Amino acid sequence: MLIYHLFSITLALIIDRMIGDPPSWPHPVRWIGALISWLERRLNKGVLRKAKGVILLIIVMMAVFSITCLVVWGAYQIHAIIGIAAESVIIATTIAQNDLKKAALNVYQPLKDGDMPTARQRVSMIVGRDTQILDASGITRATVETVAENVSDGITATLFWAFFGGAPLAMVYRAVNTCDSMVGYKNERYRQFGWASARFDDLVNWVPSRVTGVCMIAVCPSPFMTKRQTFHALKIEAGKHPSPNSGWGEAAVALLLGVQLGGTNYYQGIKSERAVMGLPQKDLHKRHIKAAISIMERTNGFFLILLWLGGGCYAIASTWL
Repeated sequence: MLIYHLFSITLALIIDRMIGDPPSWPHPVRWIGALISWLERRLNKGVLRKAKGVILLIIVMMAVFSITCLVVWGAYQIHAIIGIAAESVIIATTIAQNDLKKAALNVYQPLKDGDMPTARQRVSMIVGRDTQILDASGITRATVETVAENVSDGITATLFWAFFGGAPLAMVYRAVNTCDSMVGYKNERYRQFGWASARFDDLVNWVPSRVTGVCMIAVCPSPFMTKRQTFHALKIEAGKHPSPNSGWGEAAVALLLGVQLGGTNYYQGIKSERAVMGLPQKDLHKRHIKAAISIMERTNGFFLILLWLGGGCYAIASTWL
């Protein structure tokens, strides 16, 4: 089955690169979001909210895993090629390379044209911070940070779990990620109820985020440091991020571009200070958006190669048993 997973992953990346996620098409993540919303309205009240949050996470994971397994099993019962095709389509819905690239370029273009109001409006669609007063550097930083963080969250982490469990585990990962994005906040409403979703999302991203950061450094050259120096700085800079996982992608991109990410943001008018990551060799410039996209694409290609090498090593080792 591992070889089927690898073929499905490869085809999924091709599908995503070609068509992405057309907004008019039905999408499993929307259905997952609807289930989470329905459960949240019924469970997030009264006492024992932390336990109820655990129940929500388990129900969502079990529902997604069961339905996906049933669909994939039925497809493979018809023919292996049908099974691979079905898995490819399902996995393609869980990755976002195409959409992430388009979103970043949609910000880059008005920046290039000097159309700051449009650039601010478009960057507001991909970040949660206030964007009304951002200058070109602030818009660029927000976009680069989004690309850097989502290489793992939106692409490689899904491929990582698909490698081990095909479309069912890829969908479970996306379900966990969606739970975290919907209820994993530290405000009054979700602090207790979203605890399980936030912690489990941290757990399932722990390995992929670190592997992704290392892959970025391994496959992309830095004009500012040697590979050894960059790998050494990666762990230090990633540790500055408040998230246990998000800093790895952001730190790697910051080091490779020779810029600093992080710093001061505003959320609904409230100032938020975050440690900066990276060693400032250059000021942020709109060209760094395209450079971040290039890092993303090269990392994804390298990550796919690593999965195939891992699958090959497993196949060889299994013949010795």
